[in-house]
Amino acid sequence: MDENFMTQYGDRLMTGGFPFLPIMPGEKFPGRFERGKWMAYRGWTKHASRSTTVHELTIWKQWPNAGIGIPCGLVVGVDIDISDDIILSEQLQALAFEMLGATPAIRIGKHPKRMLVYRTATPFKGIKAHPLEVLCQGQQFVAYAIHPGTGQPYEWPVQSLADLTLAALPAITEAQAHAFIEQALAMLPEGLRPARLDPAQPGMPEQTETCAPLHSIRDLVGTPEAIQDALRHIVNADLPYDDWVRVGMAIKGALGEAGSHLFVDWSASSAKNVPATTERAWTSFHPTVIGAGTIYHLAQKHGWRPDVAITLNPANKHPGPHPAEELLRKAQQVPEHAPKPVPILPGDAEFDPCDVEGVLKELLEFMLATATQPQPILAVGNALCALGALMGHRFRSETNLRTNLYIVGIAESGSGKNHSREVINQVFHDAGLFGFLGGNRIASGSGLLAAMHRHPPILFQQDEFGMFLQAAADRKRSPRYLTEILDLMTEIHSAAGTVFLGPEYGGIKDAKDRKDIVQPCLCVYGTTTPVLFWSALKSANVADGSLARFLILKTRDDYPERNRRNVSSDTPPSLIESLIRLSKSGGKGKGNLAGITTDGSTTLNPSVVPMSPEATSLFDALGEIITTQLRRSRGSLHSPILARVWEHAAKVAMIRAVAANPSAPVIRRQDAQWAIALVRYSVNTMIQDVEHHVADNLIEQNHKRVLEIIRAAGRNGLSKTDLGNKSRFLTRRERNEILAELEDDGIIKAGQIQSRGDKPIAVYRMV
Repeated sequence: MDENFMTQYGDRLMTGGFPFLPIMPGEKFPGRFERGKWMAYRGWTKHASRSTTVHELTIWKQWPNAGIGIPCGLVVGVDIDISDDIILSEQLQALAFEMLGATPAIRIGKHPKRMLVYRTATPFKGIKAHPLEVLCQGQQFVAYAIHPGTGQPYEWPVQSLADLTLAALPAITEAQAHAFIEQALAMLPEGLRPARLDPAQPGMPEQTETCAPLHSIRDLVGTPEAIQDALRHIVNADLPYDDWVRVGMAIKGALGEAGSHLFVDWSASSAKNVPATTERAWTSFHPTVIGAGTIYHLAQKHGWRPDVAITLNPANKHPGPHPAEELLRKAQQVPEHAPKPVPILPGDAEFDPCDVEGVLKELLEFMLATATQPQPILAVGNALCALGALMGHRFRSETNLRTNLYIVGIAESGSGKNHSREVINQVFHDAGLFGFLGGNRIASGSGLLAAMHRHPPILFQQDEFGMFLQAAADRKRSPRYLTEILDLMTEIHSAAGTVFLGPEYGGIKDAKDRKDIVQPCLCVYGTTTPVLFWSALKSANVADGSLARFLILKTRDDYPERNRRNVSSDTPPSLIESLIRLSKSGGKGKGNLAGITTDGSTTLNPSVVPMSPEATSLFDALGEIITTQLRRSRGSLHSPILARVWEHAAKVAMIRAVAANPSAPVIRRQDAQWAIALVRYSVNTMIQDVEHHVADNLIEQNHKRVLEIIRAAGRNGLSKTDLGNKSRFLTRRERNEILAELEDDGIIKAGQIQSRGDKPIAVYRMV
């Protein structure tokens, strides 16, 4: 049975305030549909802490037969997994209603099993005491899909979750959840008492597994005899689904496809086993950081001690005593010659660039809905620059920062990076705001000043920005009128809150052309490819702060899923109204627009956007982090980049706050969090790319290009033949000299693998 659950229920769940995510067809876990096939959705837990966006739902509706799952956190699921006792299931539900409240949200998968849905103000760690479980932080449950056991859709016999709101559910606390589990366990007959992988007190929060992430692919691998022997100690007595999946993933990580029969045999020892589900689950497993170590660790906790004749790791050539403790100790060690990490800003690895409000959200959604290849991070960068230009002369921060931003979007050719610029041109024209747009190309320094003198708040959108930088940054070969552009941009960026006094030119005629600009608000959004951008820069551009004034936003996926709908569309009237309202909000005064002067007498009075105490605390903490990182990076190329982080984040937070409420903007906690996350993402990638790409001469550039080719090959490395094919910009002699120098410096290492013929193949890897 095939149903489009996202189309049927997604909009209603969003209206009700529920977070949700896609479920792989025929399964119970989150999935993503990429490149024509379903795969496990890594990083899905981010959906528990925020609302689902319109863009996400639009994409998910196009995925074939996607189910809908509910990530837990603010949502809590009480799972009563009693398979053959209707009366006991009803009694446990009655106990939950008595202790936690009578929820109208009851989900039935395979009767009499049921899920009771609640909410909580403070998320807590889930409680596992199979056949009872309270799902909360870091967990999820299926709401709408085809049940893999019954072949029928999940049912909501009282009231469908899509017809409710999150606020309508009874609220519970962690203490109430523990109290319910404790009393519910007392009602279970002895034969249904919990059986757990990890010995723990029933009803208590599950303990975190002590195995650290493995650092070497060899440590993931096991031998069939060792895995089979260890599995005898991991009893599969109706284990919870998550534990069952974890063991299956670890078996596949240890043995690959050769372990399928061990997983089938181990799964068959449970009365809950469904062979078809086991087969589908095995096919869907794609483990990367779980393997033999997990199996050995779990078996050890249940008394397993490997026989001295068993080889635990095929990398050990000689059989002998290999205690699991030694394998786990080795897995937790960091390689002695690991590269020293560059200073980066700590924080969450992921954030949602589409988590915005107001006119910024309207503009972003229109960009993404009309894109053939949606690029959220690039669309966000362009939208921030566009709105920053509209807000120029209208708003300022308490520290007199303005909304002028320089942002560069980096993506490969053919990735859809030009679409957002086309949208800005369209919507500004439709809204009668075309005067805020500069030309498609900045041809000279005097041309930039003339455009800003006519309209000080202005947006320049430029394609092939890397080619522009190559010319503007090359002081030896390029004419002065081109190199002057970058110098002026650097000066104007810092003069947004004052009067920029234009340069004096020689000659009687030129003396009349001095361009003074009152509170210039120059916003620049450029797009380019990685190779063009980084090859244009030298270390001097980093050291003098030129690069630091830019936010660099790299796409997360150069070639995303294509939008299959008709993407041409007129500008929504509501978006036009919002943009016009924004351009007229805030303080009064028009600067140079009120008349041409050279004495700075034209005044402005922009509105101050205050910062809430919660946002202030976040920015205070950010300031401390930056100071620490600056002290560690003293004298390096990282310092100028880190020094601009606080300013960038404050500007972005102000734009987000004004976009949410132009009439009475306040920088709130959510504005600060989102802005800091965006800037952190930009700076972390920028620092890494400076290390990998910026070079002052051709020799250094070639060294770094070769290193990038080897680094991109991953831990398996690449052959000398493949390296030669990918570095045809070098002669054989140049390539060999570079490889020899990199190997002597301990940056790469050379090895050999046996080919099908008699001659071994040289392979190069990063140390």
